[in-house]
Amino acid sequence: MRNGIDCPHFWEEAKKHLFEVDETISKLIRAHEHPSLSSRDDIFLTLVRSVVGQQISSKAADSVWGRIERFLESVNPESVLEASLGDLRDCGLSAMKAEYIVGIAESWRSGYSDVDWNSLSDEEASTRLIRLRGVGHWTAQMILIFSLLRPDVFPVSDIGIIRSMEALYNQGHSLTESELLTLADRWRPYRTVATWYLWRSLDPIPVNY
Repeated sequence: MRNGIDCPHFWEEAKKHLFEVDETISKLIRAHEHPSLSSRDDIFLTLVRSVVGQQISSKAADSVWGRIERFLESVNPESVLEASLGDLRDCGLSAMKAEYIVGIAESWRSGYSDVDWNSLSDEEASTRLIRLRGVGHWTAQMILIFSLLRPDVFPVSDIGIIRSMEALYNQGHSLTESELLTLADRWRPYRTVATWYLWRSLDPIPVNY
């Protein structure tokens, strides 16, 4: 368990399914079986962490995130709103990302903290999240995966997923979005779990959103 909810209830069943339908994924599971996905059970923190990671490498995101955690001490709407945009930029954020994070904190204080996210479908939760400035489809998917622990999310635009699937399924050659979706279709209804192990094939140390 990592600071939140332990292994999702569907994890073992999902691995069993993936072993049956995809030999490539089964090899990844054997090589990188632990740790499993877990949640901090803090959607705001996961949102901020996801915004930090937008369009930059995992290494760069980890560096910026570390500076934010050291500066704010506790990442929550109150601590974000007490900081200035300049303070956040000094942590390594772009001006735009700093504005996004402040806006998310303001929205959280204005009612988003009261949303019963677990009662919403994947589509409903994504729609609500994408209303926040700076939160696109990829970021909403990170919330579905890392915070809400939804079992069947496939972030087809994630560069890590694209590169991993091209290497594993197409000898490193490019795959179209349609081809990626077709390959992933066999993993339903546990595409989240396949996604987790595809990420592990690139970096054995998981990102802790």
